[in-house]
Amino acid sequence: MKCIWMVMFLAGVSVANAEKPNIIVFMADDMGFADTGFTGSEDILTPNLDKLAASGVIFKQGYVNHAFCGPSRAALLSGRYQHRFGFETNPAYDPANPAMGIDPGEKLFPERLQEAGYVTGAVGKWHLGAAEPFHPNNRGFDYFYGFLGGGHDYFRIDLTQSVKEAYLQGLVRNRRPADFEGYLTTALSRDAAEFVETNKNEPFFLYVAYNAPHAPQQAPPEDIERYKHIPDKKRRVYAAMVDVMDRGIGEVVTALERNQLRDNTLIFFLSDNGGPQPSKSQPGKWNGSDNQPFRGGKGNLYDGGVHVPFIASWPAMISPGQTFDSPVIALDIARTAVAVAGADATVEPTMEGVDLIPFVTGKNATAPHDALFWRDGDGRKWSVLAADGTKHVQDNDTKSPQLFFLPDDVGEQDNVLESHPERAQELYAKWSKWNESNVPCRLMGYIDYHKKRDLWYSEAVPDGAKKAGYKPKVKSNFK
Repeated sequence: MKCIWMVMFLAGVSVANAEKPNIIVFMADDMGFADTGFTGSEDILTPNLDKLAASGVIFKQGYVNHAFCGPSRAALLSGRYQHRFGFETNPAYDPANPAMGIDPGEKLFPERLQEAGYVTGAVGKWHLGAAEPFHPNNRGFDYFYGFLGGGHDYFRIDLTQSVKEAYLQGLVRNRRPADFEGYLTTALSRDAAEFVETNKNEPFFLYVAYNAPHAPQQAPPEDIERYKHIPDKKRRVYAAMVDVMDRGIGEVVTALERNQLRDNTLIFFLSDNGGPQPSKSQPGKWNGSDNQPFRGGKGNLYDGGVHVPFIASWPAMISPGQTFDSPVIALDIARTAVAVAGADATVEPTMEGVDLIPFVTGKNATAPHDALFWRDGDGRKWSVLAADGTKHVQDNDTKSPQLFFLPDDVGEQDNVLESHPERAQELYAKWSKWNESNVPCRLMGYIDYHKKRDLWYSEAVPDGAKKAGYKPKVKSNFK
């Protein structure tokens, strides 16, 4: 009798798991808002992303939680504003530093999915700490293939070079060193598709975090040649990088279709922030991206830095061909994933964000958020966006805060603060209330960190070595 009960129990578990949707999050890196077909690009081909967008919903006001890489990813994977745990800058790559990464007390949402019966995998860029406490296998991922730092060369590994931000270091597969063949973006896509094949018989979550089209600007020659019609060389290489990423996303979706998993797979796509744009102080900062029609880019709290391409597709649940106009944010991806998986978002630390499914299926006709919030530099830069599109922002470009009404001024050019001071005060009061639950940034930025570490090594060189002419190599391969 006991054996029969056990068989029935296991069968029940199998049926329950079969009903759970698979979940995939694709994240691009430093991608311009206007660089997909579904956001208006006419010179870069993204047929696979366009197909995904058409099969589900385009979030017209889709935002990320930070204007550059590491903090944006910390918010996405924790499902909480990263300011709650002091992750407000990019951590330096240092496998020996057990403090240089995301707070071990944060429960990342893949761990919540594991508890709900999911197999979890991450492929690509991590950037949440390189030491053991931060390793993806310790933070909710059963499988990891990629690199632990903030970027990587797309064609080579060279362990003879200075480590610094590890752009030339080897990759990692779970806890072992790993290599890649050919072009890195293609290798990551191939591995992600293999994850689907390997785990097709149980519910899975897959986080595919491309470093494309982040620097260094590199692409296969044959793909660059496909974009020879683009006059600007940097834009031409950038277009090829996006194109290869799009084809890789198509490869993963094909793996779903081949195994009859597509209908019951919830897919999100977004970029971690806007594309870098040139400035007076950094005229060469541009990576070839296009953030039109927005102001600013990576590093700015104007929409060019945080308003990104953002879509969701789930054929079994979300009707195709939709657009959604109210503001949503990357936190909502984590909360939605946990909700559809039947996991627990209330286990401390409690997740933020909202489950987007009731909103995109029409069950809830209200705006998902009363307001969204941003902070950088421990509050030296800040922003708040209300559901009606009114935005109050303090960025480095100006000495005083500004107020914009985005439905009439998407490019943030017409500052209406003087004519609407009460509205500005109201929004700043909301921001201040939100900010009460934040803590100071507990990480040193990677540039300052490397300077201090290099200085320490320089001073630590023994006198005998100095007399012999030894000088520590401190040249960075980070570009």
